[in-house]
Amino acid sequence: MSLLDSYAPVAARTLPVVLLLDTSGSMREDGKIEVLNDSVTEMIEELTEVDAGHGYITLSIITFGGSSAEIVLAHTPIGDIEFSSLRAGGRTPLGEAFRIARQLVEDRNALPSRSYRPTIALVSDGIPTDREWRKELEALLTSERGAKSTRFALAIGADADREMLATFSGDRPHEASEAAEIRNFLRFVTTTVSQLTLSASEPDVAPDEDSADSLRRLQSDDAF
Repeated sequence: MSLLDSYAPVAARTLPVVLLLDTSGSMREDGKIEVLNDSVTEMIEELTEVDAGHGYITLSIITFGGSSAEIVLAHTPIGDIEFSSLRAGGRTPLGEAFRIARQLVEDRNALPSRSYRPTIALVSDGIPTDREWRKELEALLTSERGAKSTRFALAIGADADREMLATFSGDRPHEASEAAEIRNFLRFVTTTVSQLTLSASEPDVAPDEDSADSLRRLQSDDAF
């Protein structure tokens, strides 16, 4: 028996991505839900190509619409995903989505301590309708892993709660004045995640200027 046989291979360093997606009734207007579905499909395709079957990138999708938030995907390897189109309707239970997101990123079994910091992206065109959303947002932002996550937010249209989105992301939210611009936001998130994956295997790969700060945060050695 070779000496190497006694050593277990080192597990890949997981790169968790979490999408919080508004599927309330207002997302049916102006083709927003259709563009969102197409954009998520493109994101999955591009990240699958970047991941190249290694299983580094995992995706969680949480929707908030109707009467409750729902987990569509939880820590699923990007190459294993078969995405089904989302439907829009009902209210905007974003507080529940924040609670679920906190539970997902704090799951030590699904995300071991050597994982990269989570990337959490929030897309919304309205205001939260559940009473506890402020408490749940604060709980996410002050949780051990939620506080260390890299967070992005997109405000769609004039009715989006920009103050809430800025609190979530820690910066001014990205803007989409029309549905087609949803795709630009998810492409930005995809680019940030892709560059982290490529830089891990090809150290000489230089990040785009727009995502350089986020990339440095994600690469930090003290992830968890």
